[in-house]
Amino acid sequence: MKTKRSDDDIDGGNDEKMLKMEEMVVLGVDGGGTSTRCVCAVLPKRDLVAPHKLQVLGGYFCNNGCNPNSVGETKAHETLKSALARSGKQVLDVRAMCLGVSGVDNATDVGKMKQWLSTIFPDIEHLYVFNDAVVALASGAEYGCVLISGIGCIAYGCTADGRWARAAGLGPLLGDRGSGCGIATEAVMAILKAHDGRVPETKLEEAILELLKFSSPDNLVGWIYEDSSWARIARLAPQVFSVAKAGDVVAQGILDDAVTELAASVKAVVKKLALGGEDGMALFAVVLVGGVLDSAVEIGEKVLTNVMEAYLNASIVKPQCRLSKRACVKPAYGAAWLACKKERERKQN
Repeated sequence: MKTKRSDDDIDGGNDEKMLKMEEMVVLGVDGGGTSTRCVCAVLPKRDLVAPHKLQVLGGYFCNNGCNPNSVGETKAHETLKSALARSGKQVLDVRAMCLGVSGVDNATDVGKMKQWLSTIFPDIEHLYVFNDAVVALASGAEYGCVLISGIGCIAYGCTADGRWARAAGLGPLLGDRGSGCGIATEAVMAILKAHDGRVPETKLEEAILELLKFSSPDNLVGWIYEDSSWARIARLAPQVFSVAKAGDVVAQGILDDAVTELAASVKAVVKKLALGGEDGMALFAVVLVGGVLDSAVEIGEKVLTNVMEAYLNASIVKPQCRLSKRACVKPAYGAAWLACKKERERKQN
């Protein structure tokens, strides 16, 4: 999990080059419940290039969510307007916008979201909406499987013939144990159990109580129930990573369980889509995205090892999509790439 940042304008390296009038611009947005990432890119005239090779004019990161299902339409509207204004300083003609957002799982959801977007951006000719897992996959591979583990977690995959499948992504109340929120919740539970004498003591108690400036584990109960928002709880996850690295058996066990859960989600998607082929030996990509997988690299490596026990040729892909060291906008690159792809399909048809 990442330390909270303030709004971040990002230089794409091309801002000083004025666009030619005939060049079109697309906007890719990764719209979370707690943060928004946006990139402004030139629509390629000829061949569709990989996401990280798009000519990016600039980008923007902020700690405000733009998912209306999470923060409400008014706040989401304000965040989107601000993000697009600040990431698209050189926009002369915005041809298309693609938004990746959670909670969009069928045609009805997509239709509602597109209608809402059209009221905010009536001048953008084409609007595309996908589940956030779809744009995350696109940031690293056109087909295959993506594993997202940040505040929440989900595995999603698609094939060249249009089939798709997902696993997990149901929120911490229904068992997203490999997510930042899930890991943090397990840590709090371990502390409280140790405090009761039900399980061995753990260094997690000292680390988390110090972070929250609490004097006793008893304080954790009120803290959890006074505001059970996922992002608030998930910010404890880095403490679990550091305590596990220091050798704490309880913390290591929590992360081992997270690996098992995440790997099971990937394998479920791979099996549903037969990405490994009939013999399980076909090559396929597993794209890794999210704060947990960025912060605790060994988790992703262990997930791959677990998956490879069943599918030898699974291959990890880490999207090469950073505009700066401070702001990770990988899924927003995927959203921009999908906008380019859809515009190309329109032209061909």
